[in-house]
Amino acid sequence: MLSIEMADAVCNKNNTDELKARYEKLNVDTLAKYLSTENQKKAFWINTYNSYIQILLTENPEYFEDRGNFFGEPRIIVAHRKLSFDDIEHGIIRGSKIKLSLGLLKNPFADDFEKKLRTRNEDGRIHFALNCGAKSCPLVATYDAKNFDAKIDKVAKSFLHKVSSYDKENNTVLTTPLFSWFRGDFEGKNGILNILKQYEVIPEDSEPKINYDTYDWKLSLDNYYRE
Repeated sequence: MLSIEMADAVCNKNNTDELKARYEKLNVDTLAKYLSTENQKKAFWINTYNSYIQILLTENPEYFEDRGNFFGEPRIIVAHRKLSFDDIEHGIIRGSKIKLSLGLLKNPFADDFEKKLRTRNEDGRIHFALNCGAKSCPLVATYDAKNFDAKIDKVAKSFLHKVSSYDKENNTVLTTPLFSWFRGDFEGKNGILNILKQYEVIPEDSEPKINYDTYDWKLSLDNYYRE
């Protein structure tokens, strides 16, 4: 799988020029046929997003000084189409969600390229797999379709335990603001609590108030998940 080769090359600091050329030459219809399942789509695009974040910010760390431009400007060529990180995250991985809608609204004007490659079902776990280069981001892991669910569950649990703290006495939980920014992807407060229970951050019988920590946007690269 091309995205796994790219992720491995980036992690090992190998040259990625040949792999980038292969990304550019992909045929969109062939790629869409190859990415026939939800897990294939998520694995391919998460690996792609994370790899290109590492590549571009290693080459040009000053990009991170204007994050809006960095994420919004098309910089990555996939199947002869120049894509932005926002296109990949919100358009493809999140199934045509509007970026600043808290995960509540879909884009009704998605083009054919996006429709062919996007996911069909919401999966809030992807927010614990995407690394945008900031210190508070989840760690970078490599995903494949065969073990996608097991791997992302491990990464998500590790991340949430790192960034969350439960206060039984005051019945509160402090956790990542990713939950707040993309609350629609998690089906609101009840969905967020269910995820925190699923990953054993809070007890199964608890209903704490959710507080969100600050997000550290300091540039931080080479943060890889190690099993």
